[in-house]
Amino acid sequence: MQGILVKIKVQQSGTDGRFKGSVTSKDIAEELNKQFGIEVDKRKIVLNEQIKAYGTYSVEVKLYPEITGKMNVLVYGE
Repeated sequence: MQGILVKIKVQQSGTDGRFKGSVTSKDIAEELNKQFGIEVDKRKIVLNEQIKAYGTYSVEVKLYPEITGKMNVLVYGE
């Protein structure tokens, strides 16, 4: 999983670099499947903080009970 960069495009940005709502583990799982063909249950994706602003985030994925991986998520707008 390391080295994977999931790109998520978000619309409706505010003036301070934030957007309405947040990017969820479901959004990340769907984009991971679309972009790389990798299926991961959304409950296996751990978000340490809510993703409410543009930028790059490191996200933990629980692959097996004692094995975790990390991937990067890039959130950008138009």
